[in-house]
Amino acid sequence: MQGYIIDIKPVKDDDLIVTILTENHLYTTYRFYGARHSNINIGYKIDFELENTRANIPRLKDVIQLGFEWILDYEKMYCWQRFIKLFNPHLKDLEEVDSYYFYLLDHLTHVMIKQNALRAICETYINLLEHEGRLHTNYECLLCENTITKDISLVRSFLPVHAKCTYSKVFEMRKIKELFEEKKLISFSDEEVEYLWNIILQGL
Repeated sequence: MQGYIIDIKPVKDDDLIVTILTENHLYTTYRFYGARHSNINIGYKIDFELENTRANIPRLKDVIQLGFEWILDYEKMYCWQRFIKLFNPHLKDLEEVDSYYFYLLDHLTHVMIKQNALRAICETYINLLEHEGRLHTNYECLLCENTITKDISLVRSFLPVHAKCTYSKVFEMRKIKELFEEKKLISFSDEEVEYLWNIILQGL
């Protein structure tokens, strides 16, 4: 089967606990250390097998890395790994998952071939929020609950707030509407995109 590694935790003797997001499941697996094993890392897409053992979690075996065209691009890989790691706490305690998440990541790996990594991730994140019913297109301030007509700011999960209610970065209303409704960042400067990226890093 195939999946994305969304978390790795070292355990005794260089063994690893590896969390893998597949099309319909979230697997927590045990990876024994060994020289013959292929390298694995957060963000890698792998083909793998699971072997049931007497332990509580299955053993990860026969791992083959499925590369991306940009896997040797340090900047893209760095952003990709930081983003994909956020899925572990977001999907925590689930075993069965909606196939949406797997295919969202699949799509993102293709988009990132040609598009700037941060812009691709921010646009993907907007689609994720919409899928989960967390995209607030009524533009009502989280804090004062009044409608926002201009000078809008965003907090964690891209929740809209009045700039005056948070004293945070101000965005033009038209830009946020473009992002929320058209899922595009065409009008955003690189500095603004980086600001959005830092919001995402607070948690999905």
